[in-house]
Amino acid sequence: MEAIEQILQIAVDIAWGPPLLILLLGGGLLLTVWSRFLPFFGIRHALDILRGRYDREDDPGQISHFQALATALSATVGLGNISGVAIAITQGGPGAVFWMWMAAIVGMGTKFFTCTLAVMYRGRDSRGDIQGGPMYYIEEGLGRRFRVLAILFSICGLIGCLGLFQANQVAGILQTTYNISPAATGIASMILVALVSFGGITRIGKVAGRLVPVMCGIYLVSAMAIVFTHLELVPVIFSQIFHDAFNGTAATGGAVGIAWSKVVQTGVKRAAFSNEAGLGTAPMAHGAAKTSEPVREGLVAMLGPFIDTVVICSLTAFVILSTGLWRGGGGVQGVTLTVDAFESVLGVTGRLILVTMVVLFGFTTMVGNSYYGRKCFAYLFGAERARIYDVFYMGMLFVGAVWSVGAVVNLIDTAYALMALPNMIATLVLAPRVMAATRVYFQKL
Repeated sequence: MEAIEQILQIAVDIAWGPPLLILLLGGGLLLTVWSRFLPFFGIRHALDILRGRYDREDDPGQISHFQALATALSATVGLGNISGVAIAITQGGPGAVFWMWMAAIVGMGTKFFTCTLAVMYRGRDSRGDIQGGPMYYIEEGLGRRFRVLAILFSICGLIGCLGLFQANQVAGILQTTYNISPAATGIASMILVALVSFGGITRIGKVAGRLVPVMCGIYLVSAMAIVFTHLELVPVIFSQIFHDAFNGTAATGGAVGIAWSKVVQTGVKRAAFSNEAGLGTAPMAHGAAKTSEPVREGLVAMLGPFIDTVVICSLTAFVILSTGLWRGGGGVQGVTLTVDAFESVLGVTGRLILVTMVVLFGFTTMVGNSYYGRKCFAYLFGAERARIYDVFYMGMLFVGAVWSVGAVVNLIDTAYALMALPNMIATLVLAPRVMAATRVYFQKL
């Protein structure tokens, strides 16, 4: 087992090297500038679309704009926001938060392009159902000779979209708090996720549409209450984040110095895990939206990284940094650190709130990811065989619950990196077509 973990550590360090960081950050910045900063100037129109102002019953697709965004957020607004931020700070110091912000800001541009492409180049699976996602816009947009990129994305998606991390963190917090065995959590996760995910994207969209807004609201209120109790520290925290973003001082409270490149790598990696901009998972949800206007869905999708990382992850970071518990180093990492930070201010109530949020966030993310993995499997082996992946996915929830957090994080991060490569390459090549469609859309509007 130690040998496997060492191999995974080497793999993730190679996968998340400078080429991928440049592709995600540089590519996202290029797309944002190319769109003339549409992710910032188009927010009002995006909110009008989200409210259903332009919905039509006869549009192709399976779920509404709101349900598509909620489904995408159900797989992003989750443990990446709670434990992922804690891991970013313990591994990369406060400066990693700055690079999470940067990745999210340019990620809004990336999400606009990828999710516009998901609707623009929808394909059909082996059953004849309309589907969207990187594998389809690679094949339909770039042509059959580029199908190898679509296959690479789908193969890596089979692993990257597993709910290993979510099951692991839920199992960890339930064992620490209530002494529930990880095996029991793994079995319960398998059953509960199966009840929802076996109903397909329609059921997933409905459940996500109800749960996600409530979860986000409760978490935001609780986190803001903690930040307000340390309001005088906010300027100091901002200063520390900006300073450490370019100096790479220390990940464990001054005990261990880290290189600037490690700070950047950690921030971008955790942002990608949190909001998935550039990885290609969200386009699979947005590709199912009921719309005949690809640009419209891209505008809705670009709200995701802002909600996920700029708002929710930032609050988590301020909670952790304001309490000072991150300086403990050693064995405190992941969700345990965030739980301790909440409990240090809100007492037992804080712990109860966060445990509840972890379980719900973990559940919705496991459900959302099951849909993504199933689509990858259906593309490779046929939609009629997708139940095979469902069984595999549920079994891996049990594995994730009992496996070590280090191995789980490194495995998923490596798969994510290999998903991002073909997706970003295709997005940059197809970007001119998105801009042409955008000009036509706003002229009609």
